[in-house]
Amino acid sequence: MRALGEMTWVELKLFAREPLTVLFVLVLPVVILYVLNGVFGSQPPDPTVWEGFGAVDFYTSSYVALVAGTVGVLSIPVHLAGYREQGVLRRFRASAISPTTLVGAHVVVATLTATVGAVLLSTAAILGYDATPPRDWPGLIAAFLLVALAFGALGALLGFVLPTARAAQGLGVLLFFVFMMLGGAGPPREVLPTAMARIGDAIPVTYAGDLMRGPWLGKEWDLTAAAIMLGLLLASAILTMWRLRSEESM
Repeated sequence: MRALGEMTWVELKLFAREPLTVLFVLVLPVVILYVLNGVFGSQPPDPTVWEGFGAVDFYTSSYVALVAGTVGVLSIPVHLAGYREQGVLRRFRASAISPTTLVGAHVVVATLTATVGAVLLSTAAILGYDATPPRDWPGLIAAFLLVALAFGALGALLGFVLPTARAAQGLGVLLFFVFMMLGGAGPPREVLPTAMARIGDAIPVTYAGDLMRGPWLGKEWDLTAAAIMLGLLLASAILTMWRLRSEESM
């Protein structure tokens, strides 16, 4: 635990030195939320779009999910792929610090960062646009942790699959825009072309937003969304461990 704590502190400082990642994670979602609420925020709830919720309530929960997803697919893969590319992981294996500890530290940093981004985004939406405050705090926290850990595990997997840090960064930026445009954080999914809506049904951030909206708005949990996020977490963790063992045996 001490090694994990020290590694987490080091990685947290390294993350803070990357302005591009900080911009994508903490600033850009707030800016886009401002733009979308400027366009749709004054419209009353419509049963044909936004699942019947008000636009600001729908987008707030969607963007909290987007923040967690962005941290997972943009920050973690770049770091881990860079460590592999530069031979840092080999040096870790030769020391007392295991790669598992490194992965755990990155997931913790991603969860903490996503939490900060979620708090900033939620505060801006509630104070600036009169968004509905969370109704079920314990349920919301549990849902958010599941979402953050699932995307953190996915990011770790991508970091051990992608060959270079540049490839990881390119894929991370691409996934950010796909998540935003097709996962419920951009145009209403009800007005998207059928092909794009089907792509949205296949990406995890869609279900992350569905999971967050239940406790946020005092509704029942979306069990399908919870199962998908849990499955993503377990599958990514298992494949990451397999990848680690495969590299250790090489």
